[in-house]
Amino acid sequence: MSSSHDPTRPGLHLANTGSYPRIGDGPELQILRRATASLDRGERNTADLLDAEDEMIRRAIADQLKAGLEVITDGQIRWYDPISHLASKLANVKIAGLQRYFDTNFYFRQPVITGTPKRSDALVAKDFSFARNALGHLPTPKNLAGKLSIKPVLTGPYTLAKFSLSAHTGNGSVDPFSSLEARTLAYAEALAAEIVALAQIGASLIQIDEPAIVKYPEDWQIFEKAIAKLTAARDKSAAEGSRPELALYVYFHDPAPLYEKLIAVPVDIIGLDFTYNPKLADLVASAGSPKPLGLGLVDGRNTRLEDAGEVARQIDRLLPKIQGGRAYLNPSCGLEYLPRDRAFAKLELLAKIRAAVVA
Repeated sequence: MSSSHDPTRPGLHLANTGSYPRIGDGPELQILRRATASLDRGERNTADLLDAEDEMIRRAIADQLKAGLEVITDGQIRWYDPISHLASKLANVKIAGLQRYFDTNFYFRQPVITGTPKRSDALVAKDFSFARNALGHLPTPKNLAGKLSIKPVLTGPYTLAKFSLSAHTGNGSVDPFSSLEARTLAYAEALAAEIVALAQIGASLIQIDEPAIVKYPEDWQIFEKAIAKLTAARDKSAAEGSRPELALYVYFHDPAPLYEKLIAVPVDIIGLDFTYNPKLADLVASAGSPKPLGLGLVDGRNTRLEDAGEVARQIDRLLPKIQGGRAYLNPSCGLEYLPRDRAFAKLELLAKIRAAVVA
């Protein structure tokens, strides 16, 4: 089976946005919870926890495959949260207390920058390799042969910086990371190196999550400077013969006020959350898009299943206005906010919606 797809192929592709629930109702779906509890009690070691994570990643990938998705993630099963998972792997970053993540009922551990954040090892590249190998060991449905790919996801530099603090050294010197811009650009350097590494091992599509920018648009110039470092890394990879596509995804807020700016960002794909503004589809249908879009028309935070026909009618309006006729139908955000059975139902719904699309 092939674990990659032609990223320029027109059509409506089914994709996961990122996360997938780590646990479910059955005993076989609670192995990660049991492994974590046993580790806390000193009955297991970190290798046992890694084995449990591996198993739940395989199950997450199998669910996505069963639902008919073409662009699959590892479910971010190893991620404690979207902020500390990456920041904690960088040198000169320590992790402090819990903070609420946007308006969700989830929390993240806040990074504190003690010096220049530096990438000394892979952030998600090893996880990408594991997930691609896991996908390769699963039987491929005939209708998905040659269409499958694993998509690594990175929290973007601006969102990482917005939720990080800087620790003053206390020696009377000026703190170089007291400014949001300095923190953002430092994270961007580290993520740029990860993009190059992912491209070298065959990632054809890399997703950058920047939910914070739609909530804090006053920081747009800082955000732009950081994204420029990531697109430079993409272009560097292109010169070496392994150019990945970069997909910029925003969610947890209405992207409509920033739509024109977003579609002008020099990334390859823009992913939008349509659940905050019922008029966003009208805006996109009217203005069009010069690049492929991720259509977050299925709410990743609400257990209610959308009407497939109604969503399909929206897509029928949108697809002709998207240059190249290529789009990705995906949940509005990661699915970790839902019970596992409802998360799977949301993924199954994507295929039902595509079947109803006539465009």
